[in-house]
Amino acid sequence: MLVFIIKNDDLYNKTAPAHVIMYMKRTIAILLLLSACLCTFAQKETIMNKPFIDNRRLHWGFFFGMNFMDMEMKNNGHIDPATGEQWFADVSKYEPGFSVGVLGALRLNKYMELRLTPTMHFGQKFIKMRDNVSARDTSQNMRTNYISVPLSVKFAAPRYNNFRPYFTLGLAPTFCLNNHDQEAFKAKTFDCYLEVGMGCDIYLPYFKLIPELKFCFGLADIISKNRDDLLDKSMMKFTNSIESSSANMIVLSLYFE
Repeated sequence: MLVFIIKNDDLYNKTAPAHVIMYMKRTIAILLLLSACLCTFAQKETIMNKPFIDNRRLHWGFFFGMNFMDMEMKNNGHIDPATGEQWFADVSKYEPGFSVGVLGALRLNKYMELRLTPTMHFGQKFIKMRDNVSARDTSQNMRTNYISVPLSVKFAAPRYNNFRPYFTLGLAPTFCLNNHDQEAFKAKTFDCYLEVGMGCDIYLPYFKLIPELKFCFGLADIISKNRDDLLDKSMMKFTNSIESSSANMIVLSLYFE
């Protein structure tokens, strides 16, 4: 999800920056280490912590974590009739953001539950624009704070000792709180994500600790084409150069139930 290519004489052919690769390597290393630990501990029977915690009809919790925000931008090759400029844009680098939220879950059966996880996401998207004619470039730091209300279904494997892996599938209506007036690009207020996640319930003596990795795919075109906010109408050349754009996000969270 963190690699996107724009086909225009390799102007924007790129891979994820080194620091993003480093973050992802660390994340994968942590997940592999956790999996190895789970396999080691699961070799023998142990005392089961909180043996009846999953029998509750309703349960609550909270979580926090980090996110990486991205935006897939489809350029259309628009040439500005007034200046002859041809602008192309893409997200040029990625920085980790912060996510925090609460969890409410309804038990459906032994292996499934319905989850509502209202979340605040704090992050940013670094967009670089380049004129294909003069090779001039400019950029925009699109700060993005979301209120998201994901509704998902959790599918869990049978519990073994104090561990229980699972995956989730759901939709997340999302509302952007930022005002990008007078900037090159303006995001729409509403978006909706398709979310796919995986994690593992770890049963501790007093609570459940749940690491989860979630991939979020935006379903809507989030770049606003209605730019009545612009005082400098020449800046419409950036909006006009984009055919469509969708947001994506990776979220690594730690739940406490």
